[in-house]
Amino acid sequence: MATEYRTLGRTGLRVSRLGLGVMTYGWGADKTTARSLFDLYRDRGGNFLDTADLYAAGESESWLGEFIQDARCRDGVVVSTKFSFNAEPGNPNAGGNGRKNILRALEGSLRRLRTDYVDLYLLHAWDAVTPVEEVMRTLDDLVRAGKVRHVGLSDTPAWYAARAQTLAEERGLERLAVLQLEYSLVSRSLEREHVPLARETGISILPWSPLGSGFLTGKYRRHGGTISGSGRVADMQESGNPTMEKFAKHERNWEILDVLLVEAKKIGRTPPEVALAWVLGRPQVTSVLIGATRRDQLELNLGTLGLTLPAEVESTLTEVSRPESTELDHFFEPVLQGMIHGGVAVRRGIP
Repeated sequence: MATEYRTLGRTGLRVSRLGLGVMTYGWGADKTTARSLFDLYRDRGGNFLDTADLYAAGESESWLGEFIQDARCRDGVVVSTKFSFNAEPGNPNAGGNGRKNILRALEGSLRRLRTDYVDLYLLHAWDAVTPVEEVMRTLDDLVRAGKVRHVGLSDTPAWYAARAQTLAEERGLERLAVLQLEYSLVSRSLEREHVPLARETGISILPWSPLGSGFLTGKYRRHGGTISGSGRVADMQESGNPTMEKFAKHERNWEILDVLLVEAKKIGRTPPEVALAWVLGRPQVTSVLIGATRRDQLELNLGTLGLTLPAEVESTLTEVSRPESTELDHFFEPVLQGMIHGGVAVRRGIP
């Protein structure tokens, strides 16, 4: 992996362009395989490791903490973990984004990770009830206590993230460094609100699922109402998991995949490499989270860093996957903008 690092948001924290998501530790990858993936990633220069207290009921954090301790590399890696999901069904305060649960969750994560701080602590998902003021005040307290270095949000509405960052700016709290969101050729809804927000406020976009839950690998095919192929996705067809919506309910996704297969063949690369390279090139994207259950999968993904998509390939993929416009979008297009500016071309002097 080419050794290239970028800073997260407006911080001095340097992370590799590809982060290793270890959700698969204990779910798809056994311990021996997980350690092999950890070693391979670090051998190639990767330093950004992402987990959550939810993953494999805490086993992902525990394995990661053990591997880091055995390798004696705590200062050489950037560890990110998350809170929100309930750890004790029936107890409403053992989940969510209130102060009580954030403090409980962090103590558990620190214990499993065998460390006294995490580099990046993320709200995992909006809980729809906790005031954003409580979240940002609590995260700031943790930074001031030295238990957390930087903070961010994952899977929240853009309006919520905008309010969080504005409060941080106005009240002198720790600002958001990251928005961790799903982003791929078949999931581009964040471009409407989240990307402009990130650009305006100096936040990095950290995509997860850049291969569309495996859809963009090209290894799955549709036959009538069923999906053929090997792996966890094929096994989940009757599970009701929302991941399957990418496969079963969206005709347009299959059209995007068809174009991806053609474009990848043109340049002699695999569909996963091309799909991942496309996400790496998107605005505000600092690092992209990749996951693997096998060594060859990780090898392939790490090789993407040496790939620069030809302009025509990138343009074709961007156009075929462009999100459908909404009524509001029309007000931001050239015709109506021209009416606002009197027919004169106007651009911001500071990007």
